[in-house]
Amino acid sequence: MASSGTDITSLTDDQQLALQQYTSVTDQELDAAVPLLQKCQWNAQIAITRFFDGDADTVDPVAEAARAPPPPPPPSARRAETLMDGIPSRPGSLRSGRGGNGLEEAPRVVPTPESQMTRPLPFPFSILLLPFNLTYTIFQRVFGMVGYVFPFLPRLLSRFYSGRASQPSRDSGRRPLNPRDTAARFMREFEEEYGVTHGTLPFHEGGYAQAFDLAKRDLKYLVVVLLSPEHDDTAPFVRDTLLSPEFVDFIKQPSNIVVLWAGTVQDAEAYQVASALNVTRFPYACLIVHTPSVSSTAMSKIATSAGPVSAQDLITKMQTVMQERNQELERIRSQRQEQQASRNLRQEQESAYERSLAADREKARKRKEEEAAKEKAERDERERGEQKANAARNLAQWRRWRAQSVPSEPGAEVKDAVRISLRLPSGERVVRKFRPEAELEELYAFVECHELLGEDAQTSEKEVQEPQGYEHEFRFRLVSPMPREAYELEKGGRIRDRIGRSGNLIVEKIVGEEDEDEEEEQ
Repeated sequence: MASSGTDITSLTDDQQLALQQYTSVTDQELDAAVPLLQKCQWNAQIAITRFFDGDADTVDPVAEAARAPPPPPPPSARRAETLMDGIPSRPGSLRSGRGGNGLEEAPRVVPTPESQMTRPLPFPFSILLLPFNLTYTIFQRVFGMVGYVFPFLPRLLSRFYSGRASQPSRDSGRRPLNPRDTAARFMREFEEEYGVTHGTLPFHEGGYAQAFDLAKRDLKYLVVVLLSPEHDDTAPFVRDTLLSPEFVDFIKQPSNIVVLWAGTVQDAEAYQVASALNVTRFPYACLIVHTPSVSSTAMSKIATSAGPVSAQDLITKMQTVMQERNQELERIRSQRQEQQASRNLRQEQESAYERSLAADREKARKRKEEEAAKEKAERDERERGEQKANAARNLAQWRRWRAQSVPSEPGAEVKDAVRISLRLPSGERVVRKFRPEAELEELYAFVECHELLGEDAQTSEKEVQEPQGYEHEFRFRLVSPMPREAYELEKGGRIRDRIGRSGNLIVEKIVGEEDEDEEEEQ
């Protein structure tokens, strides 16, 4: 079906569409198809009808075109590859993707999982088709062995089939991987096939969607290269164009800010990308960039190349459209930088405000803690003062109450009275007699209530009651100096039994925690 005498690049988009519809049905050579469509005023329906009626040479184009219905709408934009794959064109032809607004939008393609691309047959149909599947598998293994022994047969068959196929074939037996692993596999196979080292071409090590997002976010140019091993032009295109020093330098030039993504249509992701980009011929290359003139988020194809092309022509075409877009991209970069600077300034101001607010909160928290600690200290001090005052009142009341019950000193008529000489903490010496049966607690009570034991105090404080809930503790002990012996109240007993008929005792104060606190305060 190939012919080198017809140049379809001079045709308009509507004429190419009519030619595609006509040749896809009739499979006629271009040298015969183009004149017939010209006679039929590029009406594909009239041309198809006359072709099958066998009277293409006697057609009346004016009459037929006048009464023919309008041509059908163009096919869906999601076609994987049109018949242009089989239409020969001038080698190295470059086309700019132009739509109604002058630019063709480039879609963001997220690869569909392999499980969603094919729907499994129901189980009953699988059982019915099992013999055919086994037969197909056996023949596939046999032909695989034959192809291994005779390597030229698979290439010959693939060329024969690819020349008649309307869509690029995809190796269904190729293991599906995630986008990053697919890119790694393509780079490994590319390096092994063409004998280059890793990094010769800086392929993006991720999926198409990731490269698309990177170019859109950083305002870079995305160069998409799609290869099909079934096409004879693939190997020369790679060796003479992609791997040429000029193209490698162009891609690696930092000022060009280019992201290079490539894939083979044998992989599901590249196949879907080819379908979304309306690829019509392989090898294929296109240049995608953010186009704010279309919309604030649009990514459009600004240049495409289908088929073999020299490195210089491809670079020239891309540089031309890049120079046209650089000013617009620079304006967007400046706007983004200003927006980012404003955003950073606002974030710094907010951060400074948050830090100031946090410092104020910390000061307020510390102030509250200090106030709370001060209030607690004052409350504790007040409680201790109240406790001390209450304890002092209870002690004074207990002393008055106990002084009422201390027996008076026995007279001279009591022969067995116990005579005790006491030296008080104040240095005063007191000598007193006690009844022979007096307990040691009476001696301690006498020392405690010594200041209150007077006739006036006894007569004036007979009505004093013992304080309720108060347990008195004597904060002193009676000690004999030589030999030193302490007469502890806890052991009890009578004075005569513990001390004897007479004794010299020293009153020693017992220093407790409260007394230590009082001393520290003083």
